[in-house]
Amino acid sequence: MKDHQLKALVQVADAGSIRAAARAMHLSQSALTKALRELEEDVGAELLTRSYKGVVFTPAGQALLVRARLALATLEKAREEVRLLRGGAGARIAVALTPLVAATVLARVLAEFRRTQPHAALSLEEGLLTNVVPGIIEGRLDFAVALANAQDLPYDVAFERLADIPAVPAGRIGHPLAGARTWAELRGASWVLNLTGASQGSHLVNWLEANGIDVPASTVRCASPTLMLELMRRTDHIGFGPTVLVRDPVFGAGLQEFAVEPLPPPMSLGILTLRGMPLSVAARPLAALFARQLRDA
Repeated sequence: MKDHQLKALVQVADAGSIRAAARAMHLSQSALTKALRELEEDVGAELLTRSYKGVVFTPAGQALLVRARLALATLEKAREEVRLLRGGAGARIAVALTPLVAATVLARVLAEFRRTQPHAALSLEEGLLTNVVPGIIEGRLDFAVALANAQDLPYDVAFERLADIPAVPAGRIGHPLAGARTWAELRGASWVLNLTGASQGSHLVNWLEANGIDVPASTVRCASPTLMLELMRRTDHIGFGPTVLVRDPVFGAGLQEFAVEPLPPPMSLGILTLRGMPLSVAARPLAALFARQLRDA
């Protein structure tokens, strides 16, 4: 299994066809096809099927593709660390963060990080678990700081718990149901929730079902924090999110929490990494800064 063969496999997946992949890699189609056939011979399984509809990955191909992305990302990190040790170009770090982190400790972490690694290229993205988990497993992300239930994560993803984060229902200031104190009083309300796997919205719904409480019947499913906030501020849709964000004067502007009881148990905020894979020399101190700031928050 060689580096150029794995690159060919990943490029076909990204480009969607052998022709486009060959063009992107500045190879002839025959050269790229040969690399893929050699890879199939090496692993002893068919990886791709070709038809008039294009290229389709077999189950074996899909499984190898995930590991190929990780292997190539790991090799690139190794090259990067060698360059750093030899005084070469700055490091690249890719991190996913939940909005909670952005609203609380991100500014302090970045200020301290820049004092020690002023030339590091830092990439940030939204810390939704549906994106975080594949990003970590494929090596696209160095680590993530996100809300999760550790038991719901795949074995490949390690979780270092930093804090427990309580959450509350909330809506616009002046909402007609703002005085609700029980879940029964919210029956029939319109909600906007992130219901992707392991999200706070799905955590709420699972808890309501487990406790025999009616789940929201009218719900807009929304995976974007920005869209969710705007619906909560501008309409009578009720959301569910971290108490600290609802109370934040900037993030929670125009919102008020509803003093409904009881509430679901808090989810854990923590650092997600690839199990058994050490962080790079550049990412390690950044992760440590987030851990220290969030534990002290």
